[in-house]
Formats: sequence, C-alpha cells, structure tokens
Amino acid sequence: MQVMILAAGRGERLRPLTDHCPKPLVPVHGRPLIEWHLLRLAQQGFQEVVINVAHLGTMIEDTLGNGSRFGLGIRYSREPEGALETAGGIATARPWADPSAPFLVVNGDVLCDWPVQNARTLAQAFLDASQPTDALLILVNNPSHHPEGDFVLEAHRHVRKKSSGSATLTYSGIGLFHPRLFLNLQVGQRQALGPMLHHAADEGRLQGVLHEGLWVDVGTPERLEAINRQKDLPSRLWPA
Repeated sequence: MQVMILAAGRGERLRPLTDHCPKPLVPVHGRPLIEWHLLRLAQQGFQEVVINVAHLGTMIEDTLGNGSRFGLGIRYSREPEGALETAGGIATARPWADPSAPFLVVNGDVLCDWPVQNARTLAQAFLDASQPTDALLILVNNPSHHPEGDFVLEAHRHVRKKSSGSATLTYSGIGLFHPRLFLNLQVGQRQALGPMLHHAADEGRLQGVLHEGLWVDVGTPERLEAINRQKDLPSRLWPA
C-alpha cells in the first residue's frame, strides 16, 4: 500500500519554533517529529513513502534523505511556499498513486499509536462497501482543544457530518483515501480537505473507525512540552 505523509504546513501555531525549523523536524523525545512516523511505518512493513514539503522543505529533505536509514524509500512532492492545503497537496502528489487502489495518508503533526498495518485490512472496506467509498477516516475521541468534534460515526462504519445533539468524534489526521476523491483537482491547485470530506459524508461515501489509544495533535508549544514530559511515549509509539 502506498503512503503519504503531509509535511508542507507552515506550523503557525508552533511559532516561533517553526520560524527556523519546519514543524516535522521539531524534536519529540530526542527525535524529529516525522521520524516517529517513519519508524512506525518501517516497523509495520511499509516500504515507500511520499512526503510533501514546502516551508523550509530542503531542511526536511536534507535531514531524512532517501529514507534508507529508516528502511524506507522516500520521495518528495515539492510545493510552493505557502503550500497547497491538504487536498491540494495530495492531488499534486497523485501521479505516484495507483489510480484504482486506496492509499494511506498521515498528517505529519500528529502522534498516534494506531497500528498502521491495519490499513491493509481496512482497504478491503472500499471493495466491500455497498456503494463507492471515497475515504475511511481514523477517528478519535474529542480532545479538550476540539470539544465540538468533526463527524458522527454510525453503525457499519458509516460517517456523517455532525449535527445538533449528536455525539461526535474528531478526525485524527490519518485516513485511507481513494484517488477518485481528488480527480477533479489539478496539480498545483490549492484546496482544503475538510469540505471534500463533508461532501463525501453527504453522499454516503465516507467511512470511519474509532481509535481509542494514544493520539496527540502537536499543534502548540504547550502540547509539545506536555508530550515531551510523557516518559512512556517513545515505547508506545515505537515498541522496539
């Protein structure tokens, strides 16, 4: 299965740390944040990763290289300064994807112990669904900084948009996507992912599963400091 890590964002909420260091290289327990993803992917049998880069992208490329020291092959999808938003970045990297198979996308600024090898099994859901599925999202319980959540998870993995009075969950930033979701986007086109997911939910083409383990959005200096104080975090992310 093909994998993409999203790493092109400016990291505004982590400033001033990200003024001179791209967010994927911010240190977490002695390693650049993005390395935790690469180690987990390699450990769980993945071989190739595409990483999109923009802000201080050459620093990311210089640090990670071709991925051989992680046991991976890394390719880079380079975006203009300011980046292309999530969907735009995926669409611009789309030529590397098999046009008929779902692929895994991981936000580079989250930390999560969801077993990524499960993506291979979940890919079957795209074939088994009663109607075409455009995406399958890994959802988590709402964190304190996002109490309103994003979506509602119903029976049989169906996902719909949140509505008044419904129990909601938060999109983790990890998901499987079918290339057809991005067919109407041009290479280099700037486009956010959120509206596209809401449209897919409206059409019944969005699925999800709940992950109740470790998940952290490394979005602010305070959250970064907090996770660096969690002594068990390295063993949970990468049980050597």
